[in-house]
Amino acid sequence: MRVTERGERPAWAGPEIDVDRPSAARVYDVHLGGSHNFQVDRDAAAQITAAMPELPDILRANRSFLRRAVRYLVGQGVTQFLDLGSGIPTVGNVHEIAWQIDPDCRIVYVDIDPIAVAHSNAILQGAFNANAVLGDLRDPDRILADVKDLLDFSRPIAVLMVAVLHFIPDSDDPKGVIRRYLDAVPEGSYLAISHASLDGSAPERAEAATERFRNRVTDFSMRTRAEITALFDDVELVDPGVVYLTEWRPDEGDDIGDPKRMSQFAGLGRKKQAGN
Repeated sequence: MRVTERGERPAWAGPEIDVDRPSAARVYDVHLGGSHNFQVDRDAAAQITAAMPELPDILRANRSFLRRAVRYLVGQGVTQFLDLGSGIPTVGNVHEIAWQIDPDCRIVYVDIDPIAVAHSNAILQGAFNANAVLGDLRDPDRILADVKDLLDFSRPIAVLMVAVLHFIPDSDDPKGVIRRYLDAVPEGSYLAISHASLDGSAPERAEAATERFRNRVTDFSMRTRAEITALFDDVELVDPGVVYLTEWRPDEGDDIGDPKRMSQFAGLGRKKQAGN
């Protein structure tokens, strides 16, 4: 059930949810064709898309990057995933992708939006090796404490920060936040990032969409390709490095179109050995 008018509350939205204020997770859900959003989220999504009509395609390409990255990681023997800023569940979640290859993979979703967490746990009910926890990724100590009994920190963990770091301003030190998570995971762990950028084919439209997002939803920090690449300083990048979404290890037969149209970069890196 959707909220059809501002202020109405469906059964799945508890009293703590503000149905009159859009959230990043729910606006993203709108763009992906999901149903767990409110009228205020759909209004915001429509205004943002009016400024940048290609945005839904970009977000779907981002989801495809996540799918390819998870498949690559399981192929490398990684069976644990910490998905930070996981959002509202849609088709193609990490557990769906990973379990198709290895049903023993363990996944922990983390999001600041209580609706995202509630629906993740509803989907995962009865699953012994997947959970969702409520938390702000900018508080690594709190998050790591909450997941320490859910993941085995003696074995490699994939830390996923997919389409989330552009919500973290420089004043919150995103690079330092990343380093704290990497310090907690062992050698052989991985870091996956996708991030919005103005270094695309339509910077004017991207900037207009960004301003509308800031005004309607929350802070949003575009970064250059060089700045996004610098977020991987503590890991060894996997080929092809930091590239546009559709350029990162496309599946055979994929039509990558004009990569610059994506206006998002993506990359995957492996934690360096101590002293390297």
